[in-house]
Amino acid sequence: MQKFLRLFSPSVKCPVIGMIHIPALPGTPLYRGNFEESLQIVRKEAEIYKRSSINAVMIENMHDIPYVQQRDLGPETVATMTRVAVEVRKVLPDTPLGVQILACGNSQALAVAKAAGCQFIRTEGFVFNHIADEGFVDACAGSLLRYRRSIDAESVAVLTDVKKKHSSHAITEDLSLLETAKAAEFFLSDGVIVTGSATGDPVKPNDLDDLSGKLNIPVLIGSGATLNNVSEYFPKCQGIIVGSHFKKSGNWDDELCPDRIDSFMRRISELRGYKFINIK
Repeated sequence: MQKFLRLFSPSVKCPVIGMIHIPALPGTPLYRGNFEESLQIVRKEAEIYKRSSINAVMIENMHDIPYVQQRDLGPETVATMTRVAVEVRKVLPDTPLGVQILACGNSQALAVAKAAGCQFIRTEGFVFNHIADEGFVDACAGSLLRYRRSIDAESVAVLTDVKKKHSSHAITEDLSLLETAKAAEFFLSDGVIVTGSATGDPVKPNDLDDLSGKLNIPVLIGSGATLNNVSEYFPKCQGIIVGSHFKKSGNWDDELCPDRIDSFMRRISELRGYKFINIK
């Protein structure tokens, strides 16, 4: 558990990770044709987080739809994601920074994290196979952690989705969420992420109850946390990833809303039991 939690002060209970959804990258169908403009958007969002009391930030190529699997991710994705990570790091030099590359670009995310000085990645398909909207996903724990060792990136925490959103888990329906999470723990995950069925969908309270207190690695909420439901999650998890709720409309593809971030972090401060400090 220590690899993830030691990124934060001991006084930070349940750190909150804010998302930066990067505009479509070069080579993808929705790319706007101006990468420098995309970098300006990324820097603007990083500045918004800098003026908040967010605990960590994660970058993700969410707009690169339709996604391809790792074998089809080109070198341009790794190169541009690294540039984005470096730009965010310039704005947020002391904030823990994570990377996710969709879909299943787990070794690519590790390479970006190593090059740009990021502290964690979010991975798909760590244990057990499943069917995602981009196709069949093979488990990757063995190859991924060997790759982490080979590039001397042991300090980068690998946070892993279990029974993840936007996927069918029919082939493993005889395995419970807890059994899947325990398998991830056994295979040296640094933390497991539970989600609703899709982006922005809340985690079922029963799913979190099934894992709470039963693992020796952190359990994080990976979708659907809002100002209205965070108090249900807070005592039972060790981290919360927030994307959609921080956007102006509550939709993942909208702009970040500073007021939504501040309101959420104010509530988190109340749940932690100390006074909210806005660092604007």
